[in-house]
Amino acid sequence: MEPVLAHSVRLADDGVHILDRRTFPFERTWVRCPTVADVARAIEDMVTQSSGPYFAALWGMVLAAREARGLPRAEGRAHLERAGRLLVSTRRTNNHLRKAVAAVLAGVDAADDLLEGALAGARAGDQRYRDRSRALGGHTAALLPDDGAVLTHCWADLYLVEAVRAATGLGKRLRFFCTETRPYLQGARLTASTLAEMGVDTTVVTDGMGAAAFSAGEVDVLLTAADRVTMDGHVVNKVGTLGLAVAASAFDVPFLAMVQAPDRLAPTAADVPIEFRSGDDVLHALGRRTADDRVKGWYPAFDVTPPRFVSSVVTDRGAYAPDRLSEYYNGEEVHD
Repeated sequence: MEPVLAHSVRLADDGVHILDRRTFPFERTWVRCPTVADVARAIEDMVTQSSGPYFAALWGMVLAAREARGLPRAEGRAHLERAGRLLVSTRRTNNHLRKAVAAVLAGVDAADDLLEGALAGARAGDQRYRDRSRALGGHTAALLPDDGAVLTHCWADLYLVEAVRAATGLGKRLRFFCTETRPYLQGARLTASTLAEMGVDTTVVTDGMGAAAFSAGEVDVLLTAADRVTMDGHVVNKVGTLGLAVAASAFDVPFLAMVQAPDRLAPTAADVPIEFRSGDDVLHALGRRTADDRVKGWYPAFDVTPPRFVSSVVTDRGAYAPDRLSEYYNGEEVHD
C-alpha cells in the first residue's frame, strides 16, 4: 500500500486539492485551490512541502490552462507563462517548480489543444518524477547497510519512500532516526509517520542530538534529500543539514545526499538563492510564542553543505563523488 503522503496533491473538476502537511498527521485536511493563484499561495504558505510543490505546480498549470480556455493560442500560452512565473517565485531555492512548469509547457507546445497539452505535460511530469525517484531509491538502497541505522533530516518524500521500499526488497533491515526538524517538525510528523506506516523501526530525535548519536555509534549512515546539488558538489537542503554533515564527518559516518540530478543551472553555491522565511516561525511551538516579545527570530530555510562533507551524491543514474558530478550528463540528454 502506498503511504498517504505519496499522493498528496490531486486534480479535480473544482480545482487542485492539496493535503495540508502543516497539520498532518494530527488532521487529514485537504485544501482546495480553485485557481492557479490559490495553488501558488498554498505553496508559499507551506501547505505542501518537499516534492509536494512540484506536483502542485504541475496541476496548478493545468488550472491555468483551464483559465485560458477560449483565448487565442498566443494569449493562452502567454497566460501559462505568467502562471509559471508566479509558481516558480513561491519557493526559490528548490528548482522542482521550474521543472514542473517546463514539463507542462512542453506538453502545451507539442499539442494542438492548449488544455489537452497541459494535461499531457502534467501527467508526463508526474510519471517522470515518480520513475526517477524509484530509480534513485534503488541506487540509494544498494549503498545502505544490510542491517544498520540511518539518520535522516527533514522529509525526503518519495526519495526516501522508494529507498526504503528498495532496501526492504533487498532484505535489508534498517532502523531510522528522524530529526524532528524545527520549526515545522517535518521529520517528526511527516518522515517518522510515513516510515512507521511502512513498518520501519523509527525513532525521533531533536535537531540537536545528531552529533551525540554519531558519537555514541548509534548511526551508520546520514541520509538526506537535497533541494539542489550544484555542479561543484554543494548540497543545498533544509537548514540543519550542514551541522549534521559536519558532525557525521567528525565521527566517520558517511553522508549520502539524494537528488534526481545535479543542477546544470547552478554551477556553484553562489547560483542558488537561499530562501529566508519569517523569523516569527522559530518563536512559536504548539501555537504559542516561546520567547519574550522583545526577542527576534532568524530563519534561513536552507543551508549549504560543502562537498568535503559529502560522501556521495546519489542520483537516478547512480552515485557520484561530489567532484565528479559532471559525469552524470555524459552521453544522452535527460530531463533534469
